[in-house]
Amino acid sequence: MNAAELFAKMDENFNADAAAGIDAVFQYEFSDDDNYYVVVKDGTKDIQQGDHDAPTVTISSDVGTFMGIVDGSVNGMQAFMSGKLKATGNVILAQKMNTLFPING
Repeated sequence: MNAAELFAKMDENFNADAAAGIDAVFQYEFSDDDNYYVVVKDGTKDIQQGDHDAPTVTISSDVGTFMGIVDGSVNGMQAFMSGKLKATGNVILAQKMNTLFPING
């Protein structure tokens, strides 16, 4: 799965209830594919290809590792500790991704 397919799947699986009250920009920087960002604002989302000028949190990885974290086949904390996943900015928000975009295998 490439980044475009991954973000299409995230778009389909967006949990608006979990996004209520959240106002944040999630930037995704991939070492092996195009970058994407997601603007989440009080129950809505806007997914765009490219780079945002002022992200709240930036998540850096390769697509395979990130996909594994999203679908549960890769432990996010282990990926972070081993350097396969990096997060800067409001890292607590990064932990909400599986709630905002629940994708199971």
